Amino acid sequence: MPNDIHTSLDELPPLREIIRDNDLRADKKFGQNFLLDANLTNKIARTAGDLKNCTVFEIGPGPGGLTRSLLRSEANKIIAIEFDPRVIDALEHLKAAAGEKFTLLHNDALNCDLTNMSEEPRAIVANLPYNIATPLLVNWLSQIHNNSNAYRSMTLMFQKEVAQRITANVGDKHYGRLAVLCQWLCTAKKSFDVPANAFTPPPKVTSSIVHFIPKKLDDDDPKFHTIEKLTAAAFGQRRKMIRSSLKAYSQFFKELNLNETLRAENLTPQDFVMLAKVIEKKS
Repeated sequence: MPNDIHTSLDELPPLREIIRDNDLRADKKFGQNFLLDANLTNKIARTAGDLKNCTVFEIGPGPGGLTRSLLRSEANKIIAIEFDPRVIDALEHLKAAAGEKFTLLHNDALNCDLTNMSEEPRAIVANLPYNIATPLLVNWLSQIHNNSNAYRSMTLMFQKEVAQRITANVGDKHYGRLAVLCQWLCTAKKSFDVPANAFTPPPKVTSSIVHFIPKKLDDDDPKFHTIEKLTAAAFGQRRKMIRSSLKAYSQFFKELNLNETLRAENLTPQDFVMLAKVIEKKS
């Protein structure tokens, strides 16, 4: 990155000043909690790994703390998507300092297809708004299912409880639909926790950073919708044995050597994939 960008970023006003001067108080309806500690935002950017030649998408930049750290990375371009119109005005200074390396879009990330907004390689690095974090993730997983090269990586902040659901092992109380979807399509690992007092205002929960690397899928892997439907049925009645929760598919259990007395939490992501393959093949 040219040194003049570094210099321009160094000359920006402190984040607390940006918040004060733009009356940018965190708003619950936007799921906002601002991360102002540069040491932490730099750590998140480093956790994202190799961003060279990437277009990096950030969702909900707020006053721009993580954005500044990403702009110092080797990424080609940072595209931030923000729903709150106050932030669009508050980040004008950052747009001026970063020049062509930074694009700020006023939009709803839930309605954006990031894969249509840049060429590969892409990455996502974001402190996600808590209230839309899971639907955003499921949408991106669907895109990875369609194209394993959709994103080089995703480095995302969630509530700790959601991170536990993503990375849970088979048999764990947190293991469920989200773990199956994530671990089928990605290698997902929790990188570190972020305490509530690191944010302004502090949320009532601890947060966690999860790093995702998409997997290369087999050509005969099932449709995303099939796995969604199967896991919804299985974990919708998670305390029941699969002979009840997945009764509609019980004729396939013997073929796959699945014990009908197991519960959904005892089935691995691969078990669900194999069952989905058979369902698609024979339906």
